[in-house]
Amino acid sequence: MPKYNIDDILRELGVSEEKDAPAKRHRVDEAEAPFSPLPAVPAHQRPFGGAGPSAGDDPAVKEQQITPASAVGPALRDIYQPGSDTQPATLLAERLIAAGAATAQQVSAAQQILKQSPGRRLADLIIEQGADEAAVQQAVADQCGVSFERIDLVKGLDGGFDGTLLQRLSVDFCKQHLVVPLRTEGSRVVVGATRPDAVFLLDEVRQRLGVPGVKLVLVTSLDVRGALEQVGAEEKPQVDLSEILSEVEEGDVQVEKSHDQAVDLEKESNEGPVIRYVNYIIQTAVKEGASDIHVEPAEKKLKVRFRIDGELFEMMNPPASMSAAITSRLKIMANLDIAERRIPQDGRIRCSVQGRKLDLRVSTLPVASGEKTVMRILDTRSINVQLEDLGFHEDTLAIWKKIIDAPHGIVLVTGPTGSGKTTTLYSSLRQLDKNSMNISTVEDPIEYHLDGITQTQAHEKIGMTFAVALRALLRQDPDVIMLGEIRDQETAHIAVQAALTGHLVLSTLHTNDAPSSITRLVNIGMEPFLVGAAVNGVLAQRLVRRLCQQCKAQEKPGDEMTEFLEMQGLDTQLIWAAKGCDKCRHTGYSGRVGIYELLTVDDQLRDIIARNPNVAEFRRICIERGMVPLRGDGMRKVASGLTTVHEILRVTEATI
Repeated sequence: MPKYNIDDILRELGVSEEKDAPAKRHRVDEAEAPFSPLPAVPAHQRPFGGAGPSAGDDPAVKEQQITPASAVGPALRDIYQPGSDTQPATLLAERLIAAGAATAQQVSAAQQILKQSPGRRLADLIIEQGADEAAVQQAVADQCGVSFERIDLVKGLDGGFDGTLLQRLSVDFCKQHLVVPLRTEGSRVVVGATRPDAVFLLDEVRQRLGVPGVKLVLVTSLDVRGALEQVGAEEKPQVDLSEILSEVEEGDVQVEKSHDQAVDLEKESNEGPVIRYVNYIIQTAVKEGASDIHVEPAEKKLKVRFRIDGELFEMMNPPASMSAAITSRLKIMANLDIAERRIPQDGRIRCSVQGRKLDLRVSTLPVASGEKTVMRILDTRSINVQLEDLGFHEDTLAIWKKIIDAPHGIVLVTGPTGSGKTTTLYSSLRQLDKNSMNISTVEDPIEYHLDGITQTQAHEKIGMTFAVALRALLRQDPDVIMLGEIRDQETAHIAVQAALTGHLVLSTLHTNDAPSSITRLVNIGMEPFLVGAAVNGVLAQRLVRRLCQQCKAQEKPGDEMTEFLEMQGLDTQLIWAAKGCDKCRHTGYSGRVGIYELLTVDDQLRDIIARNPNVAEFRRICIERGMVPLRGDGMRKVASGLTTVHEILRVTEATI
């Protein structure tokens, strides 16, 4: 039988291979894989979506073609586009720099960390470098084609987010995955998450909520945590105090023999009513915004007082018979010795109250009727404030920021105990760049833990004094050192030497005003010329109570007050007065704000300090050179309607 060439036959019939053939085909013997193990489509059966069987459907002879990106649906095209050479992380970095959301230095540092830490997200690393989280999330949302929103924390459950859906998800689930349901749109639930690629998380949220669909919007982790804190801080059902006390009899604590005392106290302190009452005390203190809890026993009475806005208020009067049991319960919580009641003891309680993690610094003191217990409530939220929120006048704030940005020198914050010195120092440290600087602290005790900062605990009993710790820190290549307090000549001498050798030292002193701090350093043994050369600035401060916004009112001042206002250059027609309402416990005040006296040491003042002037003369010189005293800054707060004249006079009387 003669052989024929199929190409010649097709050419004679007028079939053009280039135009008429739907696709280029290969001969079976020229295919890379002539015979596949199993055909993709059985014989005489059309493939899915095809018109009918054809020879071109045979995978053995069909040319493998790559579908162009334009033929892919929009949903799949957004997920993957073949041939894309630009990495998403690079695009995000360029977008952030172009929008001003991050600096080139922050992006470069984050990219360097990303190379050494596979699996991390560039956006998270840039936020850790100090970039604004909202701006970064906005850029991520724009790149991924999703919406970005800020949660309205002011509205809270009244429109900021959906509390009912949040309860169905549970607070623990939302905290773990940083997700919060915002609202319902039709049949879909709008869910705020911090990652745009949380596909599996959204599927789990949909199943937990039992809704047909969810919509993702990008939010900041700060907003999510703020929303969850509001839910955790919602008022719980009030504890029926009479019900608790009805279960407690006066003879509940039986002390028969001294050697059995510890056993009896431990048993009684673990009884349900005592545990519930101690929990009730702590919960009430946190709810009222107290800074300290005082449990004070007397012969026939037991008082529980809270310090709120700097003032003590008597809040509860449990039966005196509960005194020993309550004290023992607090000792057990603080891991103290309940059998030792002759000497003072100090401890710490870490607990979670209304969804907030708190530390309680416990101190016991033997008194005539038992043991007095005082607990300082250390709430991280109370120090997580910006310098702009502390009450600085704008001129004072600008000068203070310049002082703490200096490369070396001593910066002092002075004032009595409870005047907010620690809060000011911590807020100042947060202004510094923790990524490019080595910041270390020596504290006694360490009240709050700060991320990115090395904190050292001083122990006087074992010889770990401020001076010893400061010497050790100077061998740790520090840039900024914060000392809890300069107490003696040795610590002051090392601090001055550290400042003169190129370190920035922040510390506190206990003096009434800023000029007194200079003379205090001289009086404890420092040479005046060294003090003048090392100190850059001194900030004296007090805390005054804010007027309650619900009940504050203006009234006409009396004759004596009018005369005083004229001397201060204030308006004598009307002044703000504290009236009192249920919200402020009828005090007329709610919250506190700082008043400040900032002394900046320049070259002329350094020469004056070297001559060792007395306190009165030096204070007069500082005021003549433009220093605003505490009372002057307080009167500016009065003119702004933040506080009253009586409050300023009460706090600043010792500085006149």
